[in-house]
Amino acid sequence: MPESQWIDAGSVEELKQSPLQEVQCGKTRIALSYSNGKFSAISGVCNHVGGPLGKGTLDGEYVVCPWHYWKFHRETGQGESGYEQDQVPVYATKIEDGRLYIDLSSATKRKKQQHKPHPLARPVLRQAGPIRVVGISTTAMTADYPRYSASDALLDVALDHARTTLQLETQSIKLRELNFRACEGFYSKSAQACTWPCSITQMDPTDQLDRVYEAIVHWADVILVSTPIRWGTASSLYFKMVERMNCIQNQETIANKHLLKNKVAAFIIMGGQDNVQGVAGQLMTFWAEVGCQFPQFPFIAHSRGWSAEDMERNVCEVQNSRELREGAQELVARSVDMAKLMVAGQMPDHPLASGGRKAHKLDSEPTG
Repeated sequence: MPESQWIDAGSVEELKQSPLQEVQCGKTRIALSYSNGKFSAISGVCNHVGGPLGKGTLDGEYVVCPWHYWKFHRETGQGESGYEQDQVPVYATKIEDGRLYIDLSSATKRKKQQHKPHPLARPVLRQAGPIRVVGISTTAMTADYPRYSASDALLDVALDHARTTLQLETQSIKLRELNFRACEGFYSKSAQACTWPCSITQMDPTDQLDRVYEAIVHWADVILVSTPIRWGTASSLYFKMVERMNCIQNQETIANKHLLKNKVAAFIIMGGQDNVQGVAGQLMTFWAEVGCQFPQFPFIAHSRGWSAEDMERNVCEVQNSRELREGAQELVARSVDMAKLMVAGQMPDHPLASGGRKAHKLDSEPTG
């Protein structure tokens, strides 16, 4: 038996004031709970990705991790029903002279139940074949009452040209047809709390943004995004999507994983009012940040200016514009030419740099 290692955790009366708290005992983090007149101490490090259990909440007799809501019994350390083989260490406690002591030597074994990896977590390997183009429409509209969308129409022109004239593989994704949750700010809790695949994708099998992740990470060489201009910026659906892509960018800074390597991004921007350059600048900044390259002249756009409130005229102009249709075809052709160079290895492969950012790993006890 190992020699006892009792550590003074603090005043009993003070510790009673919180039902759950994190206590640091030397280098060991403890999730200390108090319920029904009894203290219990389990490891403060979650089995999932090391979340701080002591900073979570109590759900009955279970400690809930604040990062991704995994649960462990506060007395046995076992996971909730169905995950009992997931177990965090449990520590003995005692009270003497109004002080609470925790015996670090009494820790039980940490056990990790095998969890099947998410399909998106597989290595990113480009399969042989022609250049693949995914078009992502970010236009919102009522599903049962579709209307004409200039950005959708030109995206369709570009994809049709890629498929029929350039003889390439294409895929069309309309965000309005997907049921997906908004980003819930896991990164705001900790850099390590934002995971790849997205934490929401891992927890919620009904969330359909996995189709976008699959397309842009594992399938496409060219990512063609279309958006209307809404109050001087891209559509709300566009931002709802890219906020969920923090899990892609975050891999650069905390894991040195480049998920969008050798990808080309280009854009179709349509609006009845102005700010084309502002919208294009935002789009290019984001897609550059996640590692994409751009062809020469990486976007096409149309706007009749701030005072053009007669949208029916704007629709007619786009519908009757040969120049815009040709522009969409040339945009996808330029993007494909760039992608061919990258896929063929004709673009130099430089070591990745974080641009001055530094990821700080969470100090934690060994979890093996």
